[in-house]
Amino acid sequence: MKSVEQKVLALNGDEAVAYAVKQCDVDVVAAYPITPQTIIVERFSEYVANGEVETAFVCTESEHSALTACLAASLTGARAFTASASAGLALMHEMLFVTSGCRAPVVMAIANRALSAPINIHGDQSDTMAQRDSGWIQIYAENAQEVYDSVIQAFRIAEHPEVLLPAMVCLDGFQLSHSVENVNVLPDDVVKKFVGVRQFPKVLTHEGKLAPLRLDPHNPMTLGPLAFPNYYFEFKRQQEEAMKKALEVIRQVHNEYAEISGRSYGDGLLDPYHLEDAEIATVCLGSTAGTVKAVVDELRSEGVKAGLLRIRAFRPLPVEGIRKALENVKAVAVMDRSMSFGGHGGAVFHEVRHALYDSDKRPFIVNYIYGLGGRDTSPMQVRAIYKDLQEIVQKGHVETPIKYVGLRE
Repeated sequence: MKSVEQKVLALNGDEAVAYAVKQCDVDVVAAYPITPQTIIVERFSEYVANGEVETAFVCTESEHSALTACLAASLTGARAFTASASAGLALMHEMLFVTSGCRAPVVMAIANRALSAPINIHGDQSDTMAQRDSGWIQIYAENAQEVYDSVIQAFRIAEHPEVLLPAMVCLDGFQLSHSVENVNVLPDDVVKKFVGVRQFPKVLTHEGKLAPLRLDPHNPMTLGPLAFPNYYFEFKRQQEEAMKKALEVIRQVHNEYAEISGRSYGDGLLDPYHLEDAEIATVCLGSTAGTVKAVVDELRSEGVKAGLLRIRAFRPLPVEGIRKALENVKAVAVMDRSMSFGGHGGAVFHEVRHALYDSDKRPFIVNYIYGLGGRDTSPMQVRAIYKDLQEIVQKGHVETPIKYVGLRE
């Protein structure tokens, strides 16, 4: 890979988001503060105040209004961004569906945080997992560097004419949002060129004219109209097709970005680690992968064939990729940083288990729910997960399919 010259900045995950957005030639940012996301819009507001960007910054009265403002801006053709977390994302629930249904390519950063009650400001992934069926692309980052890279890629992905879906970049609250790391940043002009100018597909208006798909008084059209039973179903099917097409677009954009940055994350959808000959493996999302990788390295040095599959794109779910990556593994531990109450396991467990159902060689699979409310998960606890997998392989069956890591019971 031939990467361009870059500079190193000390940024926390929230600041990495703000810096990436600053470089992406965004027209409108509308937001409402909520911990642990506040630093993102706070820092971006400084860029606006300092004249470093030509962005309309809208301070709204709620997160629901923030996304509504971004939706309206996006439908007129603007490039729009917002950020939220936890209860703020929950308050956006209605508008998440409206935004994806209108095919508005808004980009949003989520500093993952637990949902109440009881009130907890620390990180788990229950907020975004609760919105996984809202029609948004979901990308989960492992570290601040990937946060920066993913935000830049998200604009290209969301605005691609074959996709036109909103996208959220998810970073674990406090572990990533407030932890300072070295982040390599590209020159402003390189990012601006990579993201490019937003392109609009042509559609046939009621006047019989071909016009760009956006609200324009010179070419009147309706976006997000009333749809009765004889049309609504077709709209939803089109969103599903766009999600399928997003799989390849995410790969393409990731690979193109890798060429200029020198950084890649698997194929952009899945990031495998020592899976080539692995007999036991874990599956996880987000910053936990860093801890798991360290444990995998230790186990490998001890002769244990351990591996890791980090899911980077949870929506769209790369089913075929998951199947292929785990086809030779004997036992798999799926780590969930959220709960699906009464659902027999967490959301990631459900999805991975479903992906493996049609595999010719299905591994044993067990769910480990961990880290809720920001509770730390230590390398020792991760090692215990791999030890459990070894015992499952030896016994030839799973005794307890759902376990809880570090929980007092």
